[in-house]
Amino acid sequence: MIRKARVEDSRKIQEMINFYASKGLMLPRSLSSIYEHIRDFFVYAIDDGIVACAALHVCWEDLAEIRALAVQEGCDSKGIGSRLVRSCLEEAQQLSISKIFCLTYIPQFFEKFGFRIIDKNELPKKIWGDCINCIKFPDCEEEAMIIELDKASK
Repeated sequence: MIRKARVEDSRKIQEMINFYASKGLMLPRSLSSIYEHIRDFFVYAIDDGIVACAALHVCWEDLAEIRALAVQEGCDSKGIGSRLVRSCLEEAQQLSISKIFCLTYIPQFFEKFGFRIIDKNELPKKIWGDCINCIKFPDCEEEAMIIELDKASK
């Protein structure tokens, strides 16, 4: 079941994100950061346990980012990540946000939703605030991708 995250989900969200961060696949998040952005998050719950999360972070009136998509090992390849991305896209439409971007090492996953690869320099400099603190900056190999919801087919 997908639902908006609650404050009590924060530690599990951080645990999932930081598991993938330890593998160099995501940026680590502090518990404080999770609390501050808890309203951005969706979670996927099974039997009262959180097994996945994703966040829609509003950057500007017409721009948001899908970030912190994490699915617990053993629960991957079940469509949970796709369902979370769809929830983020639906919320963006409800908020009248027309452009959604992501930074990813797995562009083929986001392509199935209609995202396309763009040059990172097309994104506003403001979004690089998180990247500056990353050990891979400025030589990150993540792909920047974007979708314009009014043109999306899914």
